[in-house]
Amino acid sequence: QVQLVESGGGLVQAGDSLRLSCAASGRTFSMYGMGWFRQAPGQEREFVAGISWNGARIDYDDFAKGRFTISRSNAANTVWLQMNNLNPEDTAVYYCAGTRYTGALPRRVYEYDYWGQGTQVTVSS
Repeated sequence: QVQLVESGGGLVQAGDSLRLSCAASGRTFSMYGMGWFRQAPGQEREFVAGISWNGARIDYDDFAKGRFTISRSNAANTVWLQMNNLNPEDTAVYYCAGTRYTGALPRRVYEYDYWGQGTQVTVSS
């Protein structure tokens, strides 16, 4: 069992940066692939980025490539999402998620087993 708590969201202006953190409890954090998703009002939750248990594999959705960076520290039980050059379309609740799936990094919501409560990111123009 893993419990996830996100932090680092807030209100920023277009072009600014934010770093989201996801702190995990439990001794098995290093066994899980981790992902970041986001959900804007009235829209479905969408994949942002994923990282394998050892950090060797990383995947981004197209809108995140070149602007967002996912990383993790198993020693610190933490995964981060560095977001640069934010724009108003990035406004959403951002969720951290953990998966026991050991194949290719999953992108679908149902492939993740554990979820945090989310942190709000609002980007003003």
